[in-house]
Amino acid sequence: MKQAAWLVAMVLVAGFGGFGVGFAHGQNAASSSQTAAPGPDSETPAYHASAPTGPLPATLDPKQFPDMRTQRIYALAAKVKPVLYQQPCYCRCDREVGHKSLLDCFGDMHGSICDVCKKEAVYTYQQTKLGKSPEQIRAGIMDGKWKQVDLTKYDSASAAATAPATKKTTD
Repeated sequence: MKQAAWLVAMVLVAGFGGFGVGFAHGQNAASSSQTAAPGPDSETPAYHASAPTGPLPATLDPKQFPDMRTQRIYALAAKVKPVLYQQPCYCRCDREVGHKSLLDCFGDMHGSICDVCKKEAVYTYQQTKLGKSPEQIRAGIMDGKWKQVDLTKYDSASAAATAPATKKTTD
């Protein structure tokens, strides 16, 4: 339904000719400096359509987070930065905080508080390990396949890591 409404709106804007298109472009440019495609006014969040050509920003150090889930997901994100760079983030942080791709969520604290970002990052990592291309992963994210990711698998430390803490409390 939203796609049909969006299509009708685009036809109406185009129908107004140069003035209408120019006015719409001016409004979009004034409200955002997004350079990633397709942009904050689209139903699809911002992302980079091609691989990065220069160095990518660092993701935050996983050890700075107190919870195991966030630590593990930030560590996974660091391993697939070029792929995250090419993915949209459906929490719409492009609108709220100016992110240009899913990678930006893990270059700051945003990914630590957002389960959408976490699920999309885990999905991206899993699909990368299965040999999927960034374009294939993006199609899956756009189809909502990231929603099936179970984040509880990342909540606790391994049995070896938790054993000493258990022994200390019982000794």
